[in-house]
This record gives sequence, structure tokens and C-alpha cells, in this order.
Amino acid sequence: MSVAEEVRTLAPTLGFLAAVLVLGHLCEREGLFAAAGRLLARHAEDSPPRLLALVFALAAGVTAVLGLDATVVLLTPVVLAGAATLRLRERPHIYACVHLANAASLLLPVSNLTNLLAFHTADVSFVHFAALMALPWAVVIAVEWVVFRRFFADDLADPDPRAIAAPAAPPLATAPPRAAAPPHAAAVPPAATPPAADRGSPALAAVVVAATLVGFVFSTPLGVDPAWFAAAGALVLAVPALAARRTTPRALLHAASPGFLLFVLALGVVVAIALSLGLDDIVDRIVPHGDGLLALLGVAGVAALLANAVNNLPATLILLPVLADRGTGPLLAALIGVNVGPNLTYTGSLATLLWKRVLRGGELAPRWRTFVRLGAISVPPALIGGTAALWLALHA
Repeated sequence: MSVAEEVRTLAPTLGFLAAVLVLGHLCEREGLFAAAGRLLARHAEDSPPRLLALVFALAAGVTAVLGLDATVVLLTPVVLAGAATLRLRERPHIYACVHLANAASLLLPVSNLTNLLAFHTADVSFVHFAALMALPWAVVIAVEWVVFRRFFADDLADPDPRAIAAPAAPPLATAPPRAAAPPHAAAVPPAATPPAADRGSPALAAVVVAATLVGFVFSTPLGVDPAWFAAAGALVLAVPALAARRTTPRALLHAASPGFLLFVLALGVVVAIALSLGLDDIVDRIVPHGDGLLALLGVAGVAALLANAVNNLPATLILLPVLADRGTGPLLAALIGVNVGPNLTYTGSLATLLWKRVLRGGELAPRWRTFVRLGAISVPPALIGGTAALWLALHA
């Protein structure tokens, strides 16, 4: 594939990603995540297991609809503040954010850049993609839940005020703390807290997101690229946000992460060149052939190992051309590998590195040993369970 062909292939995917990133930024400016934090505090009832269940549900939903970056950048600080406000140990809840940012990004094409790349390679509609991945998504989340309840059993016991850091977290009625900027984007200057009348409408943001999802569902029957619905949703929220100065044109540009988009484009070109020089033959020999259960498990396993070796984005770019002609099953099995597998190491996904950066410097900064131990327990059963569920969905 020539450089020009690779650029033309990736351009629609990157346009879609930019629109979704801007939509997530505008939802935060409208106060959607702060409202979610208030709901967490209101319904947790000082119960660590109840809070963890709410965090699981919220993180899975945010990841599926707005993407994993929204979970690690915007939701993690809200969850951290909520747990501290309730005087509960924060550790299980902040690790849930990163694990679900990766593992719960299986459901929709918009949940992860890896999904978008596969979606534009596979011959499936938005609805068909979601239908095939719904059962694997649910199984993986269920596995994570069981592992978290056992791994963090001590932290999920009755609240122990002595274990809570001395400084109280800011009230959840305010906007969530501004997280560190993604490593793939320049930092967006934090906006000053607007007057009460200009703090936005979480309800409007929720309605726009729901309408955008409906647009995605009907995109294939209408013959319209889903990116246009994402762009329309972002535009609907951008107009009032700009008018009320809750955001700025510069902040919107930064939210679209043009530097990261160019990086992905350059990475795609480099991978295409490497594949044309013989890497595709090597990968083709390594990745199992067929669409039986054992073959799909092999594809998912290779994808997970490759993601931890070189990061899941280049792993996806390497695997997709090799799997493009093998059918939908192997493509989606590879997605399970590159999305669930990164929970094993920090370097497996950019989202994990970003989550680590969001929490760095504090008393709750992630520990490498804890992350790897948790991943070693959760990743194998999640990979096996998710892939088996995919096999069932393909043969339903």
C-alpha cells in the first residue's frame, strides 16, 4: 500500500475520532461528569461495594459511548474525589477506571481508536458490530467485577477513616479537577469557573449524546458516515458553550488532538511500509488461521502479547491488514486481545499511560507491582471468557 493510499484509508477514521474527542470535551464543559460524580456520592450510601458497582457501571458506560480517554482523563478525578468525600478507600475505584477504560472499550466502534480502525476494515454495520461485541463486553466486565471483589477485598471492607488521606477532597458540586493533558495532545488551558448561570446543562449533554448514538445506529441504513453524526453532536454543544465562554475555539482544537492524529497517521504509514517489506508474512505465520474457538483464542492471545510488547495501537495497525481477508471473527478476536490485554502492563495502551499521569505525584500514585498482579489475575480469564462469548455470538 502506498503512502497516499494509507492516508486515504486512515483519514475517515481519524476524522471520526476527532469529532468524538471534541464531543467528550464539550460534555465535560456542560457538567456531565460533575453531575455523574454527584450521583455516585448520592447513591453509594457509604458502602464501598456499592460505590465500586456504581463506578463499574459509570466507567463502562462512559468508555462505551465517549471513549476510553474520557474515562481516564475526566472520570478518574471525579471518582477519586467521590471516594475521598465519602471517606472510602480510593484504590479499588481508581483501578476500576483504568481497567474498564481498556476492557470495557469493546462494545462500540467509537469506544476506542482500535475499534474504529477495525470497524473501517471489517464489512459490518455499526449495529452489527455492537451486536457481536455485546456479549464479550458483558462477560469481560463480569470477570473484572469478580476479580476486583476478591483482589480488593480488604479495601472494600467497612470504611476506615484512618486510611483516608488527611486533606478532604473538594465538594462534588464543583467541576471535577482538571486532569493532566494526554501525552498525545497539548494541554488545554483550564477555563475559569463560570458563573452559576453559565455552568452548562448536563441534561443537554446527555440528550445530545443519546441522539448521537441514535444517529450511529441509523448511519448504515441511511448511507451516512457515522463521523457526521459525531460532528453534528459536537456542533450542537459547541454553539452554546462558545457563546457562554465555557470553552474556546483554541480549547476545541486542542480537544481534537491534532498532534495525536498526525502521530497515528505517521504510525500507520510506517507500519504499512514495514508490512510491505515482509512483516506481513511473519505476522501471517504467527497468527492462527480459522474461525473456530481455538483459532479465535489464539488470535486474541497473540494480539494481547503484541499489544503489551509494542502498545495496542501499532499492534492493531500491524494485525488488521493480515486479518482483513479472514472474516469478521478473527478481526474482532484481535480487538479483544488489543483492548483487554493492555491491562497487564503500563505500556499496553496509551490510556493506561495517561491514567498513570493523571494520578502521578499523589499518595495514590499507581504502583507497578499492584497493576501487574491485578492484570495477571484478570487478563487471562477475561481474554478467554470474552473470546468464547464472541465465538458464541458469531454462531448464534
